[in-house]
Amino acid sequence: MPTIDLSAPSPAAEGTLEGLPRRLALTLPELQLLAERAGGAPLPFEIAAPDAGANAFESRLGQSRAATEDQAYADALATLHDPAEALAKRGLIVDGTADAGVLGALGLLATPAVAVDIDLNVDGIRAKAWHRQREGAVATLATTDGVVFELAWFESPHWPSELGRVPTLPEDHVTEESTVAPVIDFPYELLDAGGEAVRSGRTDLLGTIVAHHTGEVVDGSGESVDDSTVTSAITALVGETRGRLRALVADIDAGGDVVGVVSWVLLADGWRVLRAHQDDTTNRVEVRRVEATELAASLGPVLAEVTA
Repeated sequence: MPTIDLSAPSPAAEGTLEGLPRRLALTLPELQLLAERAGGAPLPFEIAAPDAGANAFESRLGQSRAATEDQAYADALATLHDPAEALAKRGLIVDGTADAGVLGALGLLATPAVAVDIDLNVDGIRAKAWHRQREGAVATLATTDGVVFELAWFESPHWPSELGRVPTLPEDHVTEESTVAPVIDFPYELLDAGGEAVRSGRTDLLGTIVAHHTGEVVDGSGESVDDSTVTSAITALVGETRGRLRALVADIDAGGDVVGVVSWVLLADGWRVLRAHQDDTTNRVEVRRVEATELAASLGPVLAEVTA
């Protein structure tokens, strides 16, 4: 059985840079080679093997869109330099020995106490990020294309700011005014049925659905919202959506069970967190305006259950 190096990443030299996150850009072959040098540490994702049956059909019927994308991905990997040579040139492998900090980060990715998996989709561009924490240290891995990855490691006090980097929008992202109030709270049944009516093009049903819940939607001060505003808000929550973020928190020490999920939606003016809660008789969803830096705060109650 391979031995996984669980040592913490090597500390930074004393001075103003001490303790700051260290980040590396690595290609998939480089990442896989370093993982092998870390005692065969498993990475937090799997690479799907080509479907032989699908290939047989494609030889007769032509390539599907998925097959074309797979071929483009394979072609991109084929253009990369030899990983051992590239890592040696960057000083990440010296005399056959990999950088101790990198090995420690990969070991932490492989055997954490807490895992946070983040799936982000903005304007059709998808990113995946894996955050792993144990005993005051955090290692993260992120990619948008599965070819180039960012590996980072740092002390836990830096985790909130590193989480905030994930949903930070590009500088050229255009925002507009939204018709959804900064805070609005719906009965779950209304939001679910109303949203489905809009998505399916049955807006003629939306008014009836909203009228069935008159007075049950409230704003940030707890005041009831009129039906016309509710109708506009539900329509906007579907029509304005430009992206989504989903973060799953798992307690690895307790068997890897998912203990909580945080969902955000990107509207015309920015992010909203969807917070499920319950009053005396009703399941409800609060939709609240948030900044990218608040992702750690959104995850806080869930992480507290695991790290307490």
